[in-house]
Amino acid sequence: MIKLTKSLMPVLLSGMAMNAMGQVPSGPLPNILLILTDDQGYHDVSYYGTSDIQTPNIDALCNAGMRFDNFYANSPVCSPSRASLMSGRYPEMVGVPGLIRSNPEDNFGYLKPDAVLLPELLKKKQYSTAIIGKWNLGLESPNKPNERGFDYFYGFLDDMMDSYWTHLRKGKNFMRENEKVIDPQGHATDIFTESATKYVHSQKGNKNPFFLYLAYNAPHFPVQPKEEWLTKVQMREPGISERRAKLVALIEHLDDGIGKVIQTLKANGLYENTLIIFLSDNGGHLEDGANNGNLRDGKQSVYEGGIRIPAFFVWPSQIKPGSVTCQKSLIMDIYPTIGEITGIEIKNKIDGISLLPILNKTSKALPERPLFFTRREGNSRYGGQTIQAVISGNWKLLQNSPYSPYELYNIYEDPLEQRNLIDFEPEQYKKLQLLLINQIQKGGSIPWQKPENQ
Repeated sequence: MIKLTKSLMPVLLSGMAMNAMGQVPSGPLPNILLILTDDQGYHDVSYYGTSDIQTPNIDALCNAGMRFDNFYANSPVCSPSRASLMSGRYPEMVGVPGLIRSNPEDNFGYLKPDAVLLPELLKKKQYSTAIIGKWNLGLESPNKPNERGFDYFYGFLDDMMDSYWTHLRKGKNFMRENEKVIDPQGHATDIFTESATKYVHSQKGNKNPFFLYLAYNAPHFPVQPKEEWLTKVQMREPGISERRAKLVALIEHLDDGIGKVIQTLKANGLYENTLIIFLSDNGGHLEDGANNGNLRDGKQSVYEGGIRIPAFFVWPSQIKPGSVTCQKSLIMDIYPTIGEITGIEIKNKIDGISLLPILNKTSKALPERPLFFTRREGNSRYGGQTIQAVISGNWKLLQNSPYSPYELYNIYEDPLEQRNLIDFEPEQYKKLQLLLINQIQKGGSIPWQKPENQ
């Protein structure tokens, strides 16, 4: 039991009245559907008015809840952001500063075996837990999904598929149902949608709430939409480039799949008591024609276009429909937010903060804090080193290449990061550099490769 906080009171579900001790008694808890898309650009949704894309199901969900316009991924690439989502920590603090890959020479992360992941946390409230889709946090014991708190896993272990149809990575099959190697037929988006709808249907009548982490691999490259979706886009959008048409088609197909999952929730009477969270893991990939609005750059970069993501929360009768916030938030904040909503006392160390005061409007803004971003990568562009950024108030300091100087921007006055003020604001530079150095030192205490004796 935990003491009731003011921020928790407005969101108590029916049947969860405060007792004489000021505590929350056991009672119905929300189901949780966490939808994570892969490389979906900040403006690759039609709810922002993007003219060449139609995402009616995502739009309808967004309009039913609260939209976050300043939501950030913890990293501009997959694994680190997913590590933060699952742990509530900065990715380097759980050993994942870069991508976890099946090729050891190209691997830059090893998830700490003792990190308490979100599904493990939810087990304290008897949640049934499932992940469907992309994992990308470990390919072998002790870091496979079923070993990290998930009762059910249906999806892909590695960083990406080389084909949405074969589901292979460098000729190897990483598709699994729990521990079983599987070879499902069809487009990956359809496979994950069908599996998710089956799982939701199976939860009808379950006395325990469920947590479903639905991690689509779309629209990550290679951009391979189904032919009927591509034809539909090309007929509707005359003059659209083939590159952009393919990406739009892949996202619209993804939107259709999300709509089917939501419809299954409703058909089984589960929607009204389900907290739905929608996020992308990083900014859109510009080489594939992604739309990050007018933000600078995209995936792989710590400029705004690489780390700002579309995000919203839906909770019928608990979160006001059509609400919007500019609160700066990070993917790692999902962990403590869910913890507070479910009344779970988090005893393990985390870096995120609960967004519940924003969701229930008991606060317009959370206390200011510095936000850190990192990515470690190999090849000649990075040489195994890191790129990083810190945002503190209106100021952002970044190094977008290990071999480039630092850059300083006032992102309130210059949100497009066009005027580098590094030579004109020495005090701000010094202040943010000290913050960043301290964070780098903390991250340096955590190993990010598998120990040699394992």
